[in-house]
Amino acid sequence: MTDKNTNLPQFPEPYWRSALTFPSFSKLDKDITTDVLIVGGGITGITSAYLLAKQGIKVTLIEAGEILTGTTGHTTAKITAQHGLIYDQLITEHGEEKAKLYYEANVDGMKLIKDLVEEHSIECNLTAQDAYVYANTDEYKSKVQNELKAYQKLGIRGDYAESIPFSIPCKAAVIMKDQAQFHPLKYLTALISKILEAGGTIYERTTAMKIEDGDPPTVQTDTGYTIKSNQVIVASHFPFNDETGLYFARVYVKRSYVLGIKTDQEYPGGMYYSADNPTRSLRYTELENGEKLILVGGEGHKTGQGISTIEHYEALKDFSSQYFDVTDIPYRWSAQDIMSPDNIPFVGPVTSTHQNVLIATGYAKWGMTNGSIAAKILTDHILQRDNRYAELYAPSRLKGLKNIVQVNADVAKHLIKGKLATILKTPEDLGIDEGAIVKVNGDKAGCYRDHDGQLHIVDSTCTHMGCEVAWNSGDRTWDCPCHSSRYSITGEVLNGPAVEPLKKIR
Repeated sequence: MTDKNTNLPQFPEPYWRSALTFPSFSKLDKDITTDVLIVGGGITGITSAYLLAKQGIKVTLIEAGEILTGTTGHTTAKITAQHGLIYDQLITEHGEEKAKLYYEANVDGMKLIKDLVEEHSIECNLTAQDAYVYANTDEYKSKVQNELKAYQKLGIRGDYAESIPFSIPCKAAVIMKDQAQFHPLKYLTALISKILEAGGTIYERTTAMKIEDGDPPTVQTDTGYTIKSNQVIVASHFPFNDETGLYFARVYVKRSYVLGIKTDQEYPGGMYYSADNPTRSLRYTELENGEKLILVGGEGHKTGQGISTIEHYEALKDFSSQYFDVTDIPYRWSAQDIMSPDNIPFVGPVTSTHQNVLIATGYAKWGMTNGSIAAKILTDHILQRDNRYAELYAPSRLKGLKNIVQVNADVAKHLIKGKLATILKTPEDLGIDEGAIVKVNGDKAGCYRDHDGQLHIVDSTCTHMGCEVAWNSGDRTWDCPCHSSRYSITGEVLNGPAVEPLKKIR
């Protein structure tokens, strides 16, 4: 269904979840014991469960909602070690040795995906593609050229071009050959069947609320039942067990947007990412009827902050219309990505003293390769095997302290701003499909009037640390500008670090 005011799909829905049947699993209904508990049903959790179950480990995976509905279900699914203009930056911040190690880790993540697709003959539209980072201004042309020099220092095969096969302006581009793209949910659904065949167990609609220290550690769930396990992998995107690592103070979260467009123009192949701001991302995928769907992405910003979110979709629509003869826009969706302060993910024991609780987060929009190698790092830790990337990704490293201060100053600003904001609207002021912070019985509340005219009113105070949520008009959610928890119109948690829903208000 199309919104008559925007010509965009009325409701956001990722293409990956359309025309695909997913397995369903029951809610946890008893206390259980397992060797390894995995929290989170995305690429890291599922790949970890597969690798461990294959080694005869008793694995249990729990998902707060339904599997493959989180960030993995909302990706653009580029399988590449080219992560924007990252290698020149990594050399500056970490030195050539660690920059090269990061590249090799992501190449190995890509290889793991390709090997599993081949081993199990998984039909997931896996195709080899060249990846481009391009610039259309003089400022970013020099940055692209510096990135090429970084490739040369690290021994990365990189080509240089002064154009890309579109009418999009381009002054310079660096190309990483032989990367890939695929349908992520077809791939992971196949791995799920292998997990079950190996004796693994999966529960949906089961939220991990707290980890109690002990030998073994115990996870409390919202169902009232507990899970004891020798090891816990927290692959829930944002670590919910934040008492020890304080990751909410070490990372920040960005949203970005995608349109799935159709055009009669021939797509030339390749995956493209603009260095300039605002960023633009291009790739294609093949629909079930053989027709190509072009994925146009970009418009990143901190969650809960900035302009009305529907305007980001509008900006992508304007970009698409400028460079393509768009015949239809059947899909739109957005994604949430966690950014680490030093541009390397956190993967491994949550702290140096908590070796049996592991986390994986901070993929900075490049979760297909980072998420896959993370699963290998976590698996090797549990199996007591050496992994050459473990130290590079270790959460206990101390880097980016300046960025941490900046992140938390921003949090304080939005906490105060939300508390002092003057509220003028009441629920009666809202039109159809409109949401806003309103005044109810003298207090602030989040209110949305749906397409049937029904009001949905919730407490507007985030249950994580008390910031005031903001209305996300593009996705019809309540988003926290401080630590990026997200809630549905009825208050259910969509993204952490919050685990408690917003209270409903009559």
